[in-house]
Amino acid sequence: MDSKTFYGNKGNDQAVRAIPSDSEDSELDGSESEDSEGQDSQEEWIPESGEGMSIENDTESVNEEEDEDEDVVEVANPGPPRWKTVHNPSCNPYPEWQGVSRSDEILSPLQYFQQFFSEDILESIVQQSNLYAMQNNPNKPLNLTTKELEQFLGTVVYMSLFGLPRTRMFWNKACRVSQVADTMTLNRWEAIKKYLHFSNNEDRQEEGNDPLHKIRPLVTHLISKLKSIPMREKLAVDEQMVPFKGRSRLKQYLPSKPKKWGYKILVLAGSDGVPHNFEIYTGRAVHPPELADIGASGNVVLRLAQPIPKQENYKLFFDNWFTSVPLVLTLAQQGIHTIGTVRCNRLPGVNLKCDAELKKKGRGSFEEKMAIVGETTLHVVKWYDNRTVSLLSDYAGAYPVNEVERWDRKQKLIMNVPRPAVVKEYNKNMGGVDLLDSLIALYRIKIRSKKWYHRLVFHFMDMIIVTAWLLYRRDCEGTGMTRKEEMRLYTFKSYIAEGLQKSGKSLERKRGRPSLTIAGEYEEKRRKGPATPIPIPAVRLDATAHWMVMDEKKGRCKVPGCTGTPKAKCRKCDVHLCFISTSNCFLRFHTE
Repeated sequence: MDSKTFYGNKGNDQAVRAIPSDSEDSELDGSESEDSEGQDSQEEWIPESGEGMSIENDTESVNEEEDEDEDVVEVANPGPPRWKTVHNPSCNPYPEWQGVSRSDEILSPLQYFQQFFSEDILESIVQQSNLYAMQNNPNKPLNLTTKELEQFLGTVVYMSLFGLPRTRMFWNKACRVSQVADTMTLNRWEAIKKYLHFSNNEDRQEEGNDPLHKIRPLVTHLISKLKSIPMREKLAVDEQMVPFKGRSRLKQYLPSKPKKWGYKILVLAGSDGVPHNFEIYTGRAVHPPELADIGASGNVVLRLAQPIPKQENYKLFFDNWFTSVPLVLTLAQQGIHTIGTVRCNRLPGVNLKCDAELKKKGRGSFEEKMAIVGETTLHVVKWYDNRTVSLLSDYAGAYPVNEVERWDRKQKLIMNVPRPAVVKEYNKNMGGVDLLDSLIALYRIKIRSKKWYHRLVFHFMDMIIVTAWLLYRRDCEGTGMTRKEEMRLYTFKSYIAEGLQKSGKSLERKRGRPSLTIAGEYEEKRRKGPATPIPIPAVRLDATAHWMVMDEKKGRCKVPGCTGTPKAKCRKCDVHLCFISTSNCFLRFHTE
């Protein structure tokens, strides 16, 4: 899909040529041969020249006379960056992070989960699901409650842990799973899944043509919750694929990904995997007018980076689909330092050595060039390992150079290869989104559905559970707990499922045709003749201070239909009730 079709047209005041929409992997072993990169995707950019600029052009600098056209951003003082080769190695001062790293007290797995799926969003889902059921068939209301929705979500989490290929197999006698089958019947579970809804269909015309109208309230709620999570110093922006092969116009095909078909989500996450913001690829995005327009891919980073505190020296990493000189300069003005792999045709005025020259020098050879634009110092490093890779940064360069072990196929031995500092920093902190993906894939919810948005909803559940576990590990680390003492993801997820199913719920489940309740049977008995009064349902079912005591005399059990004469009675209700192995009238009287 063309990126201009997705991101829309840019404003008339600034215009940058569109960046190619083919996404490349963020690993550093990708080839960046200058011969293979087309010049059609080059962004033409002219920075503002600083008054105190002391760096001269390199001997191989390009011609300063450039043709001005409509695709060039107009600035006050035009002129390309003045790059020069770094001959005197020096270590750049590391920008000290101004943020605060804090951890909270350790909570239960269910409490971490409920910080994201709170009571207000669950009530909204219940309301919209009941409304959707009435819109489909007024004669068959769903009558869904918040507690029953939590039980449904608990069974969904259990299904991801057991991993049976079909949902009906959890109720099958041959492979029955009691954690799912004993919670609710198959017909009820499928009815809730069928009518699970998040937005009123009748409001779609009023809100405009939003491709994510079906799940917009849930997406907005989760993004607001993720933005409130305290951030660490190192952050990364990368793509995330939600596996899906059904019919949807939002489905994408990325051949370089392990899961090639699915929904594409752009995620801002910390180096520890905790997400802080995300954006679903829908084919068109509205860029906020208060943000600079620097091109299709750069605008994505600016939108995702909005929750990052400004002027606190946060470090942001991204791959070569996003990286450009205007993006690095724009984020530097906000006090956000960056490192990213970059395509050579996005570096105006830079003439780096070709791949053949670096290969001739041997494995580990590199070249660094530097330029000063205003108050920002730009570093470009091209490094040859198995293949060449170029990186652009505003705070890290090639020095200090360290060594890394590599296997030499020809000599059949392990050798030490020089590695620039910017490469080490990038490799160490770029994998936050990939870590999040790998944890989600361990116990992914794989429930099939005919509704396209169910796949996204179940993915958000997986992502939130993994996020809750990562926050739990962060809090454990803050209290000094060792890794062996921490709860594993499987156990953490099972505790969430159990809490959703049982916390605050009655474990009694009716089977077969529904029978009359205690109140209904009592009214039936009153029609036949006089009956001893019993407490009203508001008192009888309040589950508060109903203590069993033993009376001196026996009395008739007050449960209709029971002929027992027990001594046991309820102290609060002041009625005799059977409490024996064959008849537990005490429990039935206070729950039905």
